Amino acid sequence: MISFENDYLEGAHPAILNKLVQTNFIQESGYGTDDHTKEAVAKIKDKINCQEASVRFLQGGTQTNQIVIDSMLKPFEGVIAADTGHISVHEAGAIEYTGHKILTIPSSDGKLIPEHVEKYIDTFYTDSNYEHMVFPGMVYISWPTEYGTIYSKKELEKLSHICRKYKLPLFIDGARLGYGLVSEQSDVTIEDIAELSDVFYIGGTKIGALCGEAVVFTKNNEPKNFTTIIKQHGALMAKGRLIGVQFSELFTNDLYFNISKHAIDMAKMLKQGFLDKNYKLYLDSPTNQQFFIMSNTKIEKLSQKVKFSRWEKYDDKNSVVRFATSWATKRENVELLLDII
Repeated sequence: MISFENDYLEGAHPAILNKLVQTNFIQESGYGTDDHTKEAVAKIKDKINCQEASVRFLQGGTQTNQIVIDSMLKPFEGVIAADTGHISVHEAGAIEYTGHKILTIPSSDGKLIPEHVEKYIDTFYTDSNYEHMVFPGMVYISWPTEYGTIYSKKELEKLSHICRKYKLPLFIDGARLGYGLVSEQSDVTIEDIAELSDVFYIGGTKIGALCGEAVVFTKNNEPKNFTTIIKQHGALMAKGRLIGVQFSELFTNDLYFNISKHAIDMAKMLKQGFLDKNYKLYLDSPTNQQFFIMSNTKIEKLSQKVKFSRWEKYDDKNSVVRFATSWATKRENVELLLDII
């Protein structure tokens, strides 16, 4: 059976595995103070053109979102997010577990509308009872979004301007950052992401690494005692080299971007094949996640041969399904899927 269930089905890119083997018996200090991690930090700073940035490495997306949000918010603050946002829908209450409320706003194709964010903040502060309410303390977005859509540079600039106007940090969840950056519809660079956000992360788990996310604080704004905060969350790895080695390799010779491009090429092939066979898009995603409307009968039949995600109900007879490609998707598997459907 072939699978398009998600974009972390495989282990790691061979170049990363080779580098892990090559460096395996080199003795290094722990907790992210090793030379491999230092190399990774330097390469990322160069790539984003932001030498004042602080780069930290964590194991996974939910952990990263929780630690970043918890460390940057005051106890009485919450985080503004799209109602479809990952932290709101698919992270099992991890943010609320730390005592911070998610302040959701209706989204458009998975995206926050800048004007709606500003209206939410204005409405909060014009309420005479605002001191009895959860203060908005941060704006969170995913780029790409949970529906594979991407904010334009103009949209990001508007959000960034609003955040700076109200002195709220803009946090960009980049679990699939590479897939967005290489999309043909993107007018955003990784330098733009660094300039317009206050903190973002570069996803490795979904793009070639065994595990790992690179958290980047872009405005000399890393929370005080961040190492201790990481440890309090149970996330400080003794063998920090594990992630450092991987990101050093991902940011050598543009490997991160090259393998992201492969996923986009496979997604384009998959999308066109579905359209040629008269399947309807749920929305038009320019990245590696493709969403279609499919009859429940067809879903049950196709599930016997292919793994994919049944995303949400569309109506009584149809559902929204997701097919995800990745850095490791094989062309022959896409061809086989198109034959099956």
